[in-house]
Amino acid sequence: MYFAPTEEQVAVRELTATVVASRDATSPKWPDTHLWSALAEANLLGIALPEDIGGSGLGLVELGFALTECGRGLARVPVLYSTVAALAIDRFGSETQRRTWLPDLVDGSRILTVGIDLAERSARPAARRDGAAWILDGVLPSVPWAEHSDRILVAADTPDGTVLLLVDPRAEGVVTSAQDTTNGEPDAVVTFTRVPVNPDEVIAGPDSEHHALQWVWQRLVAGSSAFLLGVCEGALRLTADYTNKREQFGRVIATFQAVKFHAGEAFIDTEAIRVTTFQALWRLDRGMPAEREASIAKFWASEGSARVTGTAQRLHGGIGVALDYPVHRYLLWAKNTELRLGSAQWHLSRLGELLEVSS
Repeated sequence: MYFAPTEEQVAVRELTATVVASRDATSPKWPDTHLWSALAEANLLGIALPEDIGGSGLGLVELGFALTECGRGLARVPVLYSTVAALAIDRFGSETQRRTWLPDLVDGSRILTVGIDLAERSARPAARRDGAAWILDGVLPSVPWAEHSDRILVAADTPDGTVLLLVDPRAEGVVTSAQDTTNGEPDAVVTFTRVPVNPDEVIAGPDSEHHALQWVWQRLVAGSSAFLLGVCEGALRLTADYTNKREQFGRVIATFQAVKFHAGEAFIDTEAIRVTTFQALWRLDRGMPAEREASIAKFWASEGSARVTGTAQRLHGGIGVALDYPVHRYLLWAKNTELRLGSAQWHLSRLGELLEVSS
């Protein structure tokens, strides 16, 4: 088997890196509207969507390369969530829904987010029928980009299974309450109180087997791991540059045994994240079972990113705590993404459950 990236994948990676690097990573603005427009202009927002609605017709592996470069550049845009919601519409939605939503998502004129996190301990919102429509009640304790999005993809429980709904965050009965996050990424508690959802906003379900829910969840988890891979690569590159310039006792500190040891372990962690993440994305791309692989990738991404960014911080010494130096931002982004969509411990426990079921 040939493991090297294809020419298309290399082109996606290089194009995304160029676009993301053109923006100022220190700006506090969320979202970075100029970067969002630049990504849309380069057709990177539709990288994994079909060509008939304006996408590039590529796959999840190519999306993984784009997300990795967004993580490396600490891109303040909702590429992961908006793209996964778009993929769900493409996979489960009607032709009318595809034509209504997907072209605007590709050109960046609309933004979607996903209010699904199976690692949350709170119950999912509940939906009940009201004629042809649904009435939605419940609370989502953490929805990234909720207040910036045109719709939230919500998974709700019904007596007949799970239903996926596109809910307007500004609709009557919806209350969004902004909350602080570690790295400043927009996030909100979203409360639904007797919110009517029209039939044309139902994407999938009711589904007693939760297939659509698992489909969305696995792509969110694998995509989040790709983003964390980029965060680790960015922190590691910054550390390598610094330790090869910083001198102590007449030598650059990169030649010190302890520095090489810790940097080497960080490199190994980063490569483990890379291998497990792209294995999960590759399997998902080909329609193969990937529930275990997605959790393995997120376990490594959550656990490894904490070690890599912590090591980067320490190897910078005193300058590592200076807020006008960029290394601290990688630590904050890693911590924010590490715990979202399931911590390392949550996914390790989930893997144990999956192994028990298969034995």
